[in-house]
Parts: sequence; structure tokens; C-alpha cells
Amino acid sequence: MQSHIIHAHPNPASFNAALTAQARQTLENEGATVTISDLYQSEFDPVERGQHYPCGLDPTAFSALAEQRHAWRTDHIPEDVEREIHALEAADLLILQFPLWWHGAPAILKGWFDRVFLSGGLYTSRMRYDAGYFRGRRALLSVTSGAPQAAFGPGARGGDPEVMLWPLQYSLHYLGFEVLPPFWSFGVQGHGYSYEDADKAKARLRGRLDAWATHLKSLDAATPLAFPGWANWDGDGRTLVPPTGDPSHP
Repeated sequence: MQSHIIHAHPNPASFNAALTAQARQTLENEGATVTISDLYQSEFDPVERGQHYPCGLDPTAFSALAEQRHAWRTDHIPEDVEREIHALEAADLLILQFPLWWHGAPAILKGWFDRVFLSGGLYTSRMRYDAGYFRGRRALLSVTSGAPQAAFGPGARGGDPEVMLWPLQYSLHYLGFEVLPPFWSFGVQGHGYSYEDADKAKARLRGRLDAWATHLKSLDAATPLAFPGWANWDGDGRTLVPPTGDPSHP
């Protein structure tokens, strides 16, 4: 098995870095080949713009979708994006490792989505969702938060985890990935935020590293998240409702 990790944290001594290291060691011990894209270390540019396309379609008016399709057709994909695509194509499992910042992923990871998943190449009008480019491959989010687990949930102070991760997970489904349930590490306190004794927090986080290893070893038993596919929509993309004879469902 080939696994690819997208690591999106600027501090090489962070708990996110420890989770990435644990994933690599665990998966390699299970016989997998593991590659890592460290977005901060590689100084990946997350901003999609015309400068990435020197052989562009229209130098006077930048359109990301048009330039991406042109780059794919003419084999002028930016080198950093091409490296990422090759790593994804080789992988059976994709892991996104990142901290929760402002109720979502860091901007560098969102920009990775913007630039790497090329229009006209990795998705088209029909090659998406359950007919997506990466169908048959799995994806998994591993997320850290400074706040404790008790603060999260529908209507809770920290927000609803399912809502906050929905854009990333739905985008992975859009590309055809089978999306596995996310792995959360709550309460990574520090830098002015403290919810429990430091020694207890360290022991708990060591336990999360062990739990992460156990989780990775049992991925084959995980039930993927449920998303709609092409058979669930009408021609306009609206949800199809099975005939029931109920007048409220014409």
C-alpha cells in the first residue's frame, strides 16, 4: 500500500508533527510506503494566480479554471502542482494532517486544494463525485484543536466538528475519494490557553498518539462517510425523492 500525507503546520516541533511522524512509522511498520508533502517546509504557494502559468492562455485576464484546463491539455502544469498530483496518483491512502484554525483548515491547505485539483484534468463536469478521478482511493483527515473535546458539538461553544470539516471532506468526495471518518485530537493546549494540568495534558496527548497508531492499523474496518452520488440527483442537481404516493412529494 502507498500512503501520502499532506502536512500543514508551520512548527516542526508541534503535536501535528508528532502525529505525522507517528502515522509514517505506523504505516511503514504495516508494510506501506509513505510519502509526505510538508507544505510549510516546502514553501508551497497556496495562491492561485497567473504567475504560475507563464505559457498561459490569456495574459490579459486570469481565469483559474481556464488556465488550469489549458495547462493540463498542453502539459504545462506548474512543477510544484505536478509533483503533488504524481504523489496523489501513486497513493492508495491520503491523509491530511492539520490544526483547526478559525473553524477550518489553515489557508495553505485550502490553497493546496485550489491549485492541485486541476479543472479539466482531475475533474470535469461528469468526472466527479462517485465517478471522480480518485475513485477507489481513500482519504482521511487528522485534525488538532486547542480547545477540549467537551467544547465541541452542535450548538456548542467550539462549534460543530462535522460542519467545520464538511467543505474539505465533501471536496475529497467530489474528487472521487472514499472519505473515512476523521481522527480528532482535542485539547492541544498551550501558548496562553490552558484547560488542565500540564502533566495531565502531556499524558493525554501521548495517549492520542497511541490511539492514532491503533486507528491507522484498523482502517480496513472503518465505514466511509456517506455522500450522495449521481444517482441521487435529477438533471438540475436537485435531490431525487422516491415516489411514495404522498401528495407532499409530487
